Amino acid sequence: MRIIVLFNLLPGVEAAAYEEWAKKRDIPGVRSLPSVDDFQVYRGVGLLGSEGKPPYAYIEIIDVADMDGFGKDVGSAAIQAVAAEFAAYADAPAFILTEALSLA
Repeated sequence: MRIIVLFNLLPGVEAAAYEEWAKKRDIPGVRSLPSVDDFQVYRGVGLLGSEGKPPYAYIEIIDVADMDGFGKDVGSAAIQAVAAEFAAYADAPAFILTEALSLA
């Protein structure tokens, strides 16, 4: 399962502060979970073929190997602490569960 998280920063939150926190706490914390194969955080920098601003400043991609295990992992005190910290940065993040389309 791939989880895509789309969000902007809360008003008053500096991008540099969020990115520093993400590098030190969020990325290592999520990557340490046994149920997670990979975790990446991306900064939205533009729209292809447009001068417009992306609708979201940040995109997280969480590749989960075991959703049942992920549910248990995110319930741990350590990850609950990271989630509480994330809430101080992210404005209404959308956690989208996805599955790949098959060509068969």
